[in-house]
Amino acid sequence: MNKGHILVVDDDPDVLHTARLVLKRHYDQVSTESSPVRLESMIKREQIDIVLLDMNFKVGATSGNEGLYWLKKIKELCPDIYVIMNTAYGDIKLAVESMKLGAVDFLVKPWEKEKLLSTVNTVYQLAKSNEKVKKLEGRESALNQDIDAGYGSLLTDSPSMDKVLTMIDKVANTDASVLILGENGTGKELVAREIHRRSDRSREALIKVDLGALPESLFESELFGHVKGSFTDAKSDRPGRFEIADDGSLFLDEIGNISTPMQSKMLSVLQNKMVTRVGASRPVPFDVRIISATNQPLYDMVDSGGFRQDLLYRINTVEIELPPLRERKEDIGLLADHFLKMYGERYQKSGLKMEDRTRKQLLNYTWPGNIRELQHAIERAVIMSEGSSISAEDVLPSRKGKARPSQSLKVEDVERHAMVKAIEKSGGNLSQAAEELGIGRTTLYRKMKKYGI
Repeated sequence: MNKGHILVVDDDPDVLHTARLVLKRHYDQVSTESSPVRLESMIKREQIDIVLLDMNFKVGATSGNEGLYWLKKIKELCPDIYVIMNTAYGDIKLAVESMKLGAVDFLVKPWEKEKLLSTVNTVYQLAKSNEKVKKLEGRESALNQDIDAGYGSLLTDSPSMDKVLTMIDKVANTDASVLILGENGTGKELVAREIHRRSDRSREALIKVDLGALPESLFESELFGHVKGSFTDAKSDRPGRFEIADDGSLFLDEIGNISTPMQSKMLSVLQNKMVTRVGASRPVPFDVRIISATNQPLYDMVDSGGFRQDLLYRINTVEIELPPLRERKEDIGLLADHFLKMYGERYQKSGLKMEDRTRKQLLNYTWPGNIRELQHAIERAVIMSEGSSISAEDVLPSRKGKARPSQSLKVEDVERHAMVKAIEKSGGNLSQAAEELGIGRTTLYRKMKKYGI
């Protein structure tokens, strides 16, 4: 049984009856209409894969003009619907004209049941093949954006991570929505990828959307897709991330950053499990596992009206909170060694060692930027190293008197130094740090990404 919706439009009740009997054994939904007047409302309301369309509806009509008119109407409303023309008058000119207007095949009545089934099956397979190609093209584009990210495995020896690992084990092979909470740089994306890797959807892709970096003007187009001509730069039909991630997982990073209007649209899509592309009228179903992440205090935002409570309930069937690196002291040395090996190989400096004094320095530092800051610090140290070992000054140059960013009068250096100090003073609490600096939390987050903090 194929998961397809076939619509037969013909004024001959015998044709409708026969077509329904033949096709319903092979397709899970077969609809029939004796007049094309309801075509527009049906196409807008329902998911239709193939339309078998008569060429003439008025008594005595043989020109085929009615069929051509409704063919053009169908293709205007939904270019993705495949149309097979059906007529009792085998005219090669009509066949050529209908193909020019977008029909994919042409049947001449009276047809044999085998011919009807064969033609519909061929067109159905073509439709599914093209749908798969579009999905793969969109998926390839999305995955190419992540190709150089260098995602590793989840490394930890810290008891404070035991609960996180246990929850990953329990939730991975379910389809439950997961919300990952934690400060910037704690490894939320690694957890999301670990959940997907252990899930039944691991053969399909995990598609990431950085909602914090997505302009509101592109929100719907990027997530829900668009059709050709729906706006100035829409040169062709394009599936959104929900469609691209079909059968896989969708990682909604920084979900706490989206505006209230966009929260409403997101909630509607998650509830209905259907998206409507920008400029289209027909909803498209999807089957994805939702994994979200944020560094924002969502529960405080719900209390203040900044985040919808019903959306929070929709995305946090299971909630995983990652501890900051300062609470995972056992992991600092483990991660430092991992990054030292990785960047030593990347920059042809394999064999670099870390001094004991350096390890103590790493343990005493509060790491306001968490794992991301540690990673950047080790990479910088490897690049700048000249000997066979990494010193504390190589890893944390800001500790050296002459290298303090505060000694520079460049605006960027002064701003970065002030941010680091504010984050250290607040113990890594970004809300307090932002308040100390007199800027918004979103602005602080953006600047931290800019300066690699």
